[in-house]
Amino acid sequence: MERFQTGYRRAVVERWLSRSGRYLEMIREIFAQRGLPEDLVFTAMIESGFDSVAVSRAGAKGLWQFMAPTARRYGLRVDRWVDERLDPEKSTRAAASHLKDLFATFGSWHLVQAAYNAGEMRVARAVQRLRTSDFWQLSRTPLLAEETKSFVAAIQAAALIGREPDRYGFSVTPEDPLRYEVIHVPPSTPLKRLAGMSGTAGGDLQRLNAELRLAQTPPGSPYALKVPVGGASIMRAAFRREAAATLAAAARRGAPHQPARGAQTGPSARNIHVVKAQETVGGIAKRYGVSPAEIVRWNQLTSAARIFPGDRLQVTLAARAEKEEGQGGFR
Repeated sequence: MERFQTGYRRAVVERWLSRSGRYLEMIREIFAQRGLPEDLVFTAMIESGFDSVAVSRAGAKGLWQFMAPTARRYGLRVDRWVDERLDPEKSTRAAASHLKDLFATFGSWHLVQAAYNAGEMRVARAVQRLRTSDFWQLSRTPLLAEETKSFVAAIQAAALIGREPDRYGFSVTPEDPLRYEVIHVPPSTPLKRLAGMSGTAGGDLQRLNAELRLAQTPPGSPYALKVPVGGASIMRAAFRREAAATLAAAARRGAPHQPARGAQTGPSARNIHVVKAQETVGGIAKRYGVSPAEIVRWNQLTSAARIFPGDRLQVTLAARAEKEEGQGGFR
C-alpha cells in the first residue's frame, strides 16, 4: 500500500483511478454475470493502468495484457486486420473466461491472480511441489517469482484504494463511462469515410475502434463498428442517401442497378475463407474455381499485397466447385 502512496507513484495511481471510470462499470457488469469476485476488476489496473491500448515490451496488449496465443484461445481475433485485444469489452469477456478457467484449475483466487501473471504451469508446479494451495505459504518460498508475489499483493492494494480512494489520500475525478452505439457497416471501408458519414471526428472513431489495425474495416463480411451515441442513426441515413443516389444514377443511365461496393449479395453468393499457413491467393482461387484476379478484386488487394494466416477473404464459389466440394462459408 505504501508503495502506491508515496513519491511519483501517487500521481500515477491517481491517473489510473481517473481512467478507470471509463471501464469499471462495464467490467463489473461482465464479472458479475460470470460470478467473479468484484476485486478481480483491479487486475486490469495492475496489468495496464486501465489503458485499453497499452502494449508491453513482450507484446502483450490491451486492458488485460493478453499475449496473442492466449487471446486467440479465448476467442479474440488477432490478425493483420483486427486485434481484438484492444477492444475493451471483447477483451474483458475473454479475461473473465480465462479467470474462470484458472479458478476451475486452482480453486483459489489468489492462485488465479498468480497464474494470470506467471502462467498456469509455473503455479501448478509450485503447488504440486509444496503440496499446498495457500498462496501466502507459497509466497514465502522461491517457487514463485518476486514479480508474481508483488503482482498479487498489488491487486489487493489496488482493490482497497479503488473502493475508497479518499480514505487513502487520493484525489480522483473519474472519467465518464465509455458509451457508444454499434452499427454494421460494409467490409473494406476506410474509417475516414465512415467518420464523415457519422458526423464523427476521424480520431474519435479510430479511438473507439482501436482494434482495427489498418484504419479500415476488414474484408469479408459486414463489420460491427462502434460509433458515438447518436452516430448510428446519422450513418444509416447517410447509407440510405448513398443507395438512393446510386439507384438514381443507374436509372438515368438506363442500366440495371448494381449493388454498392461492400453491399451484401446474398447469403449463398459470397463465402469467407480463413487463410491458413502457406496458402497463396492462387491456391485459394484454384480451390474455389475462380481466378486469382477475382480474389484480388473482391478483397481490394493490391498486386503487391501479401496474405497472412487468419486473414478472412471473400470468395465466390463457382458452380462446379460448389457441386463437387460442397464448400460452405466460415462464420
